[in-house]
Amino acid sequence: MTEPKPISDLAQIESELKGKTLQIYWYMLRSPGSHVGVREIQRTLRLSSPSVASHHLEKLVALRLVDKTRTGEYYVTQEIKVGLLRFFTRLGRFLVPRYLFYSVLFTTMLITYITLAFYGYYGGINLVALLFGTLASLILWLETIRLWRQKPF
Repeated sequence: MTEPKPISDLAQIESELKGKTLQIYWYMLRSPGSHVGVREIQRTLRLSSPSVASHHLEKLVALRLVDKTRTGEYYVTQEIKVGLLRFFTRLGRFLVPRYLFYSVLFTTMLITYITLAFYGYYGGINLVALLFGTLASLILWLETIRLWRQKPF
């Protein structure tokens, strides 16, 4: 297990991990443990040439987030949460917004409340509870969708 990076390193990584470099890192995070080549990155992300992909991969190597095998393939050595990556979590091979879990929880609670209140529990539907539950669910779903649209790849 690698030791946590000092704050100054995290600030440097956050300033460097943008644009195409972030897209490549995101792509590599989506398939943990796998090795990718320069041409695969170039074709998948539709970069203009393999040298552009190589440049950004070498940037990731310099940041110590990615390493290179003897055969020239790259793999993730460290998953780091900086910038936009802070708001995503791994769910299998997918990176999903953290708000997704809260959205599902609040929506499930709201549906359960409405169902139970409809069948006579709680003495009927309380409009304040319904309003708060609906607003919380709506806001969380909007934030989840907003983050999903901001994902690099």
